[in-house]
Amino acid sequence: MSDTSPPRLLDGPRFAFGTLTVLRVRVHRWDREAARAGMLCAPLAGLAVGGAAALTGAAGVAAGLAAPLAAVAAVAVPAVLTRALHLDGLADTADGLGSGRPADEALRIMKRSDIGPFGVVTLLLALAAQAAALAQAFAHSPVRGAFAALLCAVTARLALVLGTRAGVPAARPEGLGAAVAGAVPRAAAVAVAAAVVLLAAGAGALSGGPAGAVRAAAAVLVGCLAAEALLRRCVRRFGGVTGDVLGGLAETAATVSLIVLCLG
Repeated sequence: MSDTSPPRLLDGPRFAFGTLTVLRVRVHRWDREAARAGMLCAPLAGLAVGGAAALTGAAGVAAGLAAPLAAVAAVAVPAVLTRALHLDGLADTADGLGSGRPADEALRIMKRSDIGPFGVVTLLLALAAQAAALAQAFAHSPVRGAFAALLCAVTARLALVLGTRAGVPAARPEGLGAAVAGAVPRAAAVAVAAAVVLLAAGAGALSGGPAGAVRAAAAVLVGCLAAEALLRRCVRRFGGVTGDVLGGLAETAATVSLIVLCLG
C-alpha cells in the first residue's frame, strides 16, 4: 500500500538519485508525493553526474589528453552513471517516432530490447554532437570544458522536471513514466527552471563575464525549449510520456545546450 504521508526531507533526493543514477540509494517510497519531490530534485542528480563528468574531462586534459579524448571521457561518464538509461530512451523514442505506426504499435516498438535504424542514427548523431561540442570547450580551456559538462547534465535533468509537470499525461499505465507524469506542479517546475537559469548565468559570469552569463543562461533555456518541442511531439504521437520519452528529453536538452555553449 502506498504511503500517502508528506515526503520526508530526504525522500526527494533518494527518489531522484535512486531512479536516475546507478548510485546505491534505496528508494523508500514510490508514491506520487515522493515522485513529485524526486523530480523536483532531479537537477541535483544532474549536478552529481555532471560534476563527475567535468572532473573526468578536466583531469584528462591535465594528464595530457587531447581535447577530443578528454571530451569522449566526459561524455562516457554520464552514460556509465545512468546505465545509459537516457541514451536508451533517446534511441527508443526515435524508433517510435520514426516507425510511422499507430500509437499503441509505436509504444510496443519502443518497449522492445533491440534498437532500430532510427534509434542508431539518432544515438550516433547525439553522441557525436556532445563529444564535438565538449572537445571545443576543453580546447578553449579546462575550466570552460568542465563547466559545459556540468551545465549540460543539469539542463538534462531540468528537462525532466519540466517534462513531468502537471498536465503532461502518461502514455502507459505502468512504468517510470506513469509514476512521474504530471506529478510536478507547474509553479514549482517554473521556479526550479528559473533557479537553474539564474545559477547558470551567475556561474557563467564568473569565468566569462556578461557574455558568459548570457551564453550559459541561453544554453539552459534553448536546451529546455528543444526538449519541450520533443515533448509536445511525443504527447501528440503517443498520447503522453514514457520513461523512454523522458530519457529522450534529457539527452535532447543536454545536446542542444552544449551546442549553444559553443556559439560565440
